Amino acid sequence: MVRSLGGWAEAEKLKLRGQNHIKSDERILGDSDFVDSVLAQAEEPYTRQCTLRRRGYDLEKIAERVAEIYGIKVGEVLARGRQQRRVSARSLFCFWAVREMGNSLASLAIRLGMSPAGVGYAVQRGEAIAHEKGYQLIQ
Repeated sequence: MVRSLGGWAEAEKLKLRGQNHIKSDERILGDSDFVDSVLAQAEEPYTRQCTLRRRGYDLEKIAERVAEIYGIKVGEVLARGRQQRRVSARSLFCFWAVREMGNSLASLAIRLGMSPAGVGYAVQRGEAIAHEKGYQLIQ
């Protein structure tokens, strides 16, 4: 794919313009616009994960959103601790990272210094928080 874009320099330019993910290789099927139009005609919606990634969402952006909601620093969302506000923020982060973005419990556990079971419980708490408070990842 990098070669068909014109090398790493061109791939980096796309990344800077917010186009991190390309859904096709024109040597095989066609460019991204063509694929988008075919999917639209077939009425095949993008998956939620794909849509979020196309909008530039990753773990860092999720953490920024959670920090914005709770009025804390991004580092506090990801930091260890049992303070209620931090636990709630981290739980919401885990919920969105796992359910919305498709990250695995194991990979998130490593990143947060938690056990996979702990992340699973945080996802459940985060889901309850999101539904109770009406929080949405995309504003």
